[in-house]
Formats: sequence, C-alpha cells, structure tokens
Amino acid sequence: MIMKRKTLFALFFCLLGSTVSIMAQSPLKVRPDAFPSKPETIDSKAVQMAATVEEMAAWDRYPTYETYLDMMHGWAERYPNLCHIDTIGTSVQGRLILCARIQGENAYQYIHPQFFYTSTMHGDEVTGFVMMLRLIDTLLSGYGNNQQYTDLVNTVDIYINPLSNPDGTYRGGNSTVRSAMRYNANYVDLNRNFPDPFGTEPINSQQVENTAMIAYASSHNFRLSANLHGGSEVMNYPWDSFTSSENPHPDSEWWKEVCKRFVDTSRSYSSSHFRDVNSTGYIAGGDWYVIPNGRQDYMNYYHNCREMTMEVSSVKLLASEQLPEYWRFLQHSLVNYISEIYTIAGGGEGVDIADEAVSPLTVYPNPTRDKVFVGEVPTEPMMVYNMQGQCVLQLPAGTRTIEMQELPQGVYFLRVGSRSAKIVKR
Repeated sequence: MIMKRKTLFALFFCLLGSTVSIMAQSPLKVRPDAFPSKPETIDSKAVQMAATVEEMAAWDRYPTYETYLDMMHGWAERYPNLCHIDTIGTSVQGRLILCARIQGENAYQYIHPQFFYTSTMHGDEVTGFVMMLRLIDTLLSGYGNNQQYTDLVNTVDIYINPLSNPDGTYRGGNSTVRSAMRYNANYVDLNRNFPDPFGTEPINSQQVENTAMIAYASSHNFRLSANLHGGSEVMNYPWDSFTSSENPHPDSEWWKEVCKRFVDTSRSYSSSHFRDVNSTGYIAGGDWYVIPNGRQDYMNYYHNCREMTMEVSSVKLLASEQLPEYWRFLQHSLVNYISEIYTIAGGGEGVDIADEAVSPLTVYPNPTRDKVFVGEVPTEPMMVYNMQGQCVLQLPAGTRTIEMQELPQGVYFLRVGSRSAKIVKR
C-alpha cells in the first residue's frame, strides 16, 4: 500500500513537472483570431463619441457613423485633386463600406502601383478604424508640406478603407461603439468567410461585405496591402493556413525584414509595445495559430498581393484618451509600410505613358466584363496598356468598341493621342 502511494505521488509530481515545462516552452499569447472572442469589460472605460467632425479635431474620440461618413466625404470636398471616395459596397444592414482613394496630381499621366489598407473586419477591434482615419487626414494635409507624404502620394495610388464591418462596429446603433461585436449582422466572422486557396470551404455562405470586397480587389491591382485588427500587438505575415515548417511563404524572408522595420520604428517611440505575443513582435500566422478562409491568404494567393495582418492594440476597444498615444507610436510605421511597395521587384515603378499633359477620355461601361465603348469617335489609333506598361491591344482610328473578353481581370490604360482613360476589367 505504501509503495503504491509512493508510486502515485511520484507519478503526480512527474506530470506536474511536465506541465510546467510545457508551459515554459509555450510563450505565445493565444491568438484573438483563433476562438470566439470574450466581451471586454468596458463599463469603466471612457469611450467618448464625436457627434460632429469638429469633435474629432483632437483625435481622442470615436466617430459616430454619421460623423464617419461626413469625414470621408469632407476630405473629397476639401482635396478634390487628391482624394476620391469609392463605395466598395454595403453591409447586411445597409451601411456603407467606403474607401478613400488618394492619388497625386499627376495621376492621369502615370500608372502607379496600388496600395491598400483596410481595417476593422472584426467590428469590435476599432483602434485601426481611428488610425486609418487619421492616416487619411495626415497624408492629405501633409501633401505639399511634408516631403515624404508628398512623394508617397505622387508615386503610389493609396487606398484606405477604415471600416470594413460597420454593422459589427455600430451594433448598438450609429451613435456608439460601446456595443461593438466581432461579427457582422448575420453573426458571421468575416475573416473565416473568404475563398480558401487550400481547399477549406467556409462554414457560412459568402457574406455581402466580403462579396463586395472581393469585387473591389478584383477590379484593382493591389501590390501591397494590410488588414488591421486588435486584441494583440504583433505583425502577422502569411501563411495563416499552414505553419512555416509545413509550407513557408516564398517571400517569408522579405516579410520578416518588413515586419522588423515596422516593429523597430514603433518601438523607437514606445519600447513597451509589440511584445505580448513574442519578443520579436512578428510571426508567421500559422505559427501563432492556423486559421482557414482568412482574407490574408486569399489576397496573397488569388490576387498576387502581398498582404499581412497587423494586430495593432492589445485592447480591442481602447479608452478614447489612449487613441492619440497609439497614433504617436504607430504613425511612422504605418506611413513607412506604404513605402515598402518600393522593395517589391517592379512594385514601385510608375509607368509613364505620355510626356505631355494627358486629358481624360470618356469610356463606358467602366468597370466592364467584356467590352467598353469610347465616348466619341477617335481620330487616332487606340493603344491599351496593362499595369506593366505593355501594349496589349492596338486598334485603328475610328474604332469605338474595345473588346476585352480575352484580357485578364485588372486595370488597363487606354491612350488615344494625348488623351487617356483607366479601364477596369472584372
């Protein structure tokens, strides 16, 4: 009997030691993307809302839905030569999914590489929402005053979608984000609802928010992108569907360099951040936790767009007063990440189609799936170029119909003499 007890005690302490050893070897914080999120306790937080654009001046509040719309359209009115607002689509409950398209004043003369930021696919992860709004304002107000911002806007077509799940963010009504939830109005996780390049079928049918986002991505040629989340602070690079030992991303070394620059820049302003998952502040998604049907892998595989997931705040819903502090240590990293498009082979090269000033040319329907018509009979030959500056179609003068059925999806540039138009093939 005594021997049995000794054996049981020895077995117990052996198991306990093994458990402690395993825990010591598993320093990674649980990925907030991995399981249904637990609601944060926000009763004690000061979550202030801005009911007007003026109340957003200090950037220490969250905008109401109406204020958000006013801000977006206000930039287009204030900077008509630099900013246009695209409607990507509408949510289940009819809220708008908007994107600010920021292009330099020479946009008609050059085809520039396209960059895309999108945030808050999970509606309760709202830090990125405000960061993206402030980034739009910073780039536009800095144009002509800050050389880095001016050069970026002049050489990269920048697209910023601050809020891709408005129903989740404004679940409690358009005047508050305090009741925000992860899911859309159908209670579907949008980051488990994209086509999976590796064969996993989504649990739910494709949601309207993702259908619109897929169509938008298909009508553009984004070379570099990031989607912003919250709940941790780490740069999450592809793949999400595999661990790096199973199937490393072919650009993994490039991703590590890019992530390190982002984290190092941020830590130079606040050394305590990007440390809650691991010491480096970046990780291959699957090494953190494997997930299927995510947006990141979809964009990389189907659109040849290098996209990563940025987890930018350990707390999903920050107290309003903390928002300026997060901008202080994220601002330069977010701006510099746009510049990383120059480090992609051929990614930062603008295509100069004309030496002289180019005036717009009317074509319709645009976007198109098969053909477009020129608004007036061209008196000179027509040339259609792809985003690499290669002529893919050449048509004689007098032709008004351009057959594009055989061309792949993407953005094309029509040139007739000194006049031009961008054509989107879906």
